[in-house]
Amino acid sequence: MTATAPGAAPRRTLKIAMNGVTGRMGYRQHLVRSILALREQGGLPLGDAAGTVLWPEPILIGRNEAKLRAIAERHGLTEYTTDLDAVLADPSVEIYFDALLTNVREPSLKKAIAAGKHIYTEKPTATTFEGALELARLAKEAGVKNGAVQDKIFLPGLLKLKRLIDGGFFGRILSVRGEFGYWVFEGDWQEAQRPSWNYRAEDGGGIVVDMFPHWEYVLHNLFGRVTSVQALAATHVPQRWDEEGKPYPATADDSAYGIFELEGGAVAQINSSWSVRVNRDELVEFQVDGTEGSAVAGLRNCRVQHRSATPKPVWNPDLPATYAFREQWQEVPDNGEFDNGFKAQWELFLKHVVLDTPYDWDLLAGARGVQLAELGLKSHAEGRRFAVPEVSL
Repeated sequence: MTATAPGAAPRRTLKIAMNGVTGRMGYRQHLVRSILALREQGGLPLGDAAGTVLWPEPILIGRNEAKLRAIAERHGLTEYTTDLDAVLADPSVEIYFDALLTNVREPSLKKAIAAGKHIYTEKPTATTFEGALELARLAKEAGVKNGAVQDKIFLPGLLKLKRLIDGGFFGRILSVRGEFGYWVFEGDWQEAQRPSWNYRAEDGGGIVVDMFPHWEYVLHNLFGRVTSVQALAATHVPQRWDEEGKPYPATADDSAYGIFELEGGAVAQINSSWSVRVNRDELVEFQVDGTEGSAVAGLRNCRVQHRSATPKPVWNPDLPATYAFREQWQEVPDNGEFDNGFKAQWELFLKHVVLDTPYDWDLLAGARGVQLAELGLKSHAEGRRFAVPEVSL
């Protein structure tokens, strides 16, 4: 427990080694919008009688010392290093967080587990299902708490969708249709919004590897376990330009079209693409249809149409439509405040580490996502559907 000023709430300091904070996700979503946001609000209340707050103390880790120094100075932080081994050898460091490139993540996680650190990591947790499952086994054997980022289920739109499911709004759920994506510029005449490694298979890139782990936990947490997958992947844009303006061949898939059977009988169809122009209200939307009602949920919003208010369209291509279908849906109210999804999951994991509160989104859950991506790529390569076995240690 850290000493505090007289009259102030007692503070429990928690040192977190944050590896990969010079990257887009590690910096923006995890450092700035999660850990530093917690500090800005005065720490995370732990709910005890003394009013203790948990105070996260990040140690920035990366390969480029100058970039680390610049980030530290920008945010008033003092600890940063390029020496991961030294940080892992420090007994005062309790958590290791990883936002590295996927193809270098596994060795770092193994080092951190061996050092007895609690683990929190971006997804995919490994490049292969076998590797992801091994990480889960190692963490269990070491007795360290562990978590994998599953931010989408903490988004306002999907929290509203979960509320509808829990309230029985849909009746029997029949199907889920998902549309995700946007146009990522090739990098020649406009700068690309994503790093070039995303489009090189040899560097761990590809939309199947990136997005199928997301779809696994979204489907699993909301609708039921994925029992089969059939996927078609494509590289629609074969050449792109890197951060130095040099052209390179895109060797990884930039679009994927997946069909997933779910436990309980529902069918999910999700399109993922970095080569599609958006004609949606949000960058990702899920339409859920059930016997009693339907909903369309995005990142923040959710609209519903109940059975009793469903119109009766009649197919007649010879006449123009006299009504706007979108106007026949009702907005689901917030009924509460929604925090940033990344920060919300960080809070749950930190409480899990300190208070041993329940936590379901562990490395085993992360391994399910890697399994689905691996089977999706296998389905694409062999042109057939594959069963998705249950994952266990």
